[in-house]
Amino acid sequence: MANAPAQAACHAPASRYLRCEGRELHYTEWGAPDAPALIMWHGLARTGRDFDELAQALAGDYRIICPDTIGRGLSQWSPDPVAEYQLEFYARLARTLLDSLSLTRVRWVGTSMGGATGMLAAATTLKGRVSHLVVNDIGPTLPQPAIARILAYAGNPPAFDTVTELETWLRAAYKPYGWQSDEQWRRMAETSVRRLPDGRVTAHYDPAIVGQFSHHPTDYERWTEYDSLDMPLLLLRGADSDLLLPEVAHAMTQRGPRAERIDFPDCGHAPALNVTPQIDAIRRFLATSAAIDAAGNQ
Repeated sequence: MANAPAQAACHAPASRYLRCEGRELHYTEWGAPDAPALIMWHGLARTGRDFDELAQALAGDYRIICPDTIGRGLSQWSPDPVAEYQLEFYARLARTLLDSLSLTRVRWVGTSMGGATGMLAAATTLKGRVSHLVVNDIGPTLPQPAIARILAYAGNPPAFDTVTELETWLRAAYKPYGWQSDEQWRRMAETSVRRLPDGRVTAHYDPAIVGQFSHHPTDYERWTEYDSLDMPLLLLRGADSDLLLPEVAHAMTQRGPRAERIDFPDCGHAPALNVTPQIDAIRRFLATSAAIDAAGNQ
């Protein structure tokens, strides 16, 4: 059943902080420290806690690192947003994160911006260090109407008197994620909230993160980098996605790493990776012999 919740494993995450490129980066860590390493990188206006269900399911097999990109969650806001809220800086953060944790090679799961960061890093700052790449609902080019839709809700997050009002807004804004339990929506709200000086609450992130699209208008045009990738790549797509168009997804299966593609029903941009069919697809892909042979660290 597509909307069946994944069975939760009994793993507790640890909350950690690290200096990367001069900024404090928060990340959630799951699994044993000597297990093969797996990075899970979230989307534009989200946090590493979006991966709780997937991380719970895979923590018995991997050491999982779920960062909050700078400007999001519990990570530091950038004092230089024009220079640092862009994919190239995020790819540098990823390299410093891996180096600081002594991770030679990793598997990578990235949703939306996290997928774009993974593709760019695998082609540049982490070249030769990503054994398998899972890209969730993003491609090497983006349609302008989808960008406009995202900017409409992310560019000027409203303020509310209560957290439950914020949750209602999040449920509407992220409805394309597909099915989530009431508990999961509540966790999204509670990990996506910050208090304003006037006592109201709003979304956690620095509103300046959306300046990426005006200051770096070609930041997501990355076919050259995509074509240079040579690791196995699993491309996930919400069947109703307006961000990863069918023709772009098809092209990704025909060029560069020739992605394996899976479309999931009943969701758009982007699948929440919280239900059994989605988790099982990722589990299978990450466990292939090619991934095992390539993942040297562990």
